[in-house]
Amino acid sequence: MKVEVLIFGFMVVFFAVVSPIYWVMSGDPTGTTALVLTTGLFGMITAYLFLLQRKLPQRPEDRKDGEIVEGAGELGFFPPSSIWPLYCALTAVLVVLAPVFGWWLLILGFGLGGAALAGWVYQYYRGEHAH
Repeated sequence: MKVEVLIFGFMVVFFAVVSPIYWVMSGDPTGTTALVLTTGLFGMITAYLFLLQRKLPQRPEDRKDGEIVEGAGELGFFPPSSIWPLYCALTAVLVVLAPVFGWWLLILGFGLGGAALAGWVYQYYRGEHAH
């Protein structure tokens, strides 16, 4: 996790330098606040990763003597192709277009969205990929 700590630490330094420069050059309190909060967010992530790297054993890519074979093994479960994300996206389109064309689309979008989300969640209990 050394690389991750360095990347997020660099971002903390970058936003800590850019925030006062932005404030002096623009005088915009909203943008300055956003940059300061971004600095704090990256600082929290950096601190978390730094503390986590001290508690966990080093990964093979963090050690000088690490071998490629040490990273072998199961990396996780990756689902097969699924049509349900498309249905969820289409219902999100209905919800977003509801203020434009009519609020009845919001009800329709939430109804179809619930069905699409249930299909996505329970796709491994039915059909070809059932467990």
